[in-house]
Amino acid sequence: MRNVTGAADGKPLISAERLCKNFGSVKVLKNISMNIEEGEVVCVIGPSGSGKTTLLRCFALLEQPTDGVIIMQGTVIGNGADLKNARHAAKAVRSDIGMVFQHFNLWPHMTVLENIIEAPIRVRGVSRKAAEAEATKLLEKVGLSDKHGAYPIRLSGGQQQRVAIARALAMHPKVMLFDEATSALDPELKREVLLVMRALAAEGMTMMVVTHEMGFARNVGSRIVFMDQGEIVEEGAPAAFFDEPQTDRAKRFLRQFED
Repeated sequence: MRNVTGAADGKPLISAERLCKNFGSVKVLKNISMNIEEGEVVCVIGPSGSGKTTLLRCFALLEQPTDGVIIMQGTVIGNGADLKNARHAAKAVRSDIGMVFQHFNLWPHMTVLENIIEAPIRVRGVSRKAAEAEATKLLEKVGLSDKHGAYPIRLSGGQQQRVAIARALAMHPKVMLFDEATSALDPELKREVLLVMRALAAEGMTMMVVTHEMGFARNVGSRIVFMDQGEIVEEGAPAAFFDEPQTDRAKRFLRQFED
């Protein structure tokens, strides 16, 4: 069981309050409120089209809410009612939020090493020597110390995703967001990526993980958030959620994973 503690000031690391997101007339997120405490691994699960990825993208500041707010350590960084000020606040914390996408999004014209050092040099102003030293450590961490000179096209999907994780970690984020990071991979390659994610969780990295990997959610998550039709239907500790779900909708969802 993970030992989760809140931030020193008692505020969640990042949270949503009354969050709504519309795309035209379609209401994708409906009045969502949730906190992510420092050190938590929050696994967001639910059927396709339930709004999981849109919620994650709002936390990642890739989407601005239609209504409601995103707050990071007491500062509003996403605000449907005040986009201009929220964007200004978001700029200051954007590098504190790491994002790993489903389809890797590595720069194909750059080597593995170049992919990892680009943002620390350009955004954080780190020297190239320091950035390369950090990248070397991160590649060792994700099991790819021999791939620093390779281009993404020469890597397997699992290797590319591990590079994407290393690239995000190079910015020293306070929270890591994962959007179905293993869904494009075959079972053997999924295992490679999940092992890296498990190691990050064991080190205390704060994580929000949108996933269909129920074993990871049960064994690594500190809290499960179950969504359907743009709303949080149920949330709780993994053992309680998986063994004794409280809502009929969650029970129906979990039946599809029974042997």
